[in-house]
Amino acid sequence: MKLITAPSFIELDKNLSVFLAGSIEVDSAERWQDLVIRELSEDKVTLLNPRRASWDNSWEQSIDNPKFNEQVTWELDALEQADLIILYFDKNTKSPISLLELGLYAASNKLIVCCPDGFWRKGNVDIVCKRYGVPQVDSLEELINKVKQRL
Repeated sequence: MKLITAPSFIELDKNLSVFLAGSIEVDSAERWQDLVIRELSEDKVTLLNPRRASWDNSWEQSIDNPKFNEQVTWELDALEQADLIILYFDKNTKSPISLLELGLYAASNKLIVCCPDGFWRKGNVDIVCKRYGVPQVDSLEELINKVKQRL
């Protein structure tokens, strides 16, 4: 497994590349990306993880803030370049950026979504996935298994 985290240079190889989209709220979201990384650590896959070790919640979320702009630009570049996007909605979060990513990539044929019962906008997510034929799973384990099936 090759792991590329924000804001590192994105250099992909012939292996399947997977963007880890989904809930990332620092105080609310489980660190689900860590589980995915552990479970795929022995596989021939490149994981693009937006969870940034040096993230600072005090950064102004503005196009004029160089660090914030760098993060969002990295995420957009990684989403575009990834072969597959797994999107996990943690039921304890609001995840507005994840909802935005769902909208951006619903018609891309490269999304797999996990939106458990209890997520505040599960109905919206389910309807968008049905409309655009986005595969859905019920658990993080199933999401990981879907990636393994693609390898």
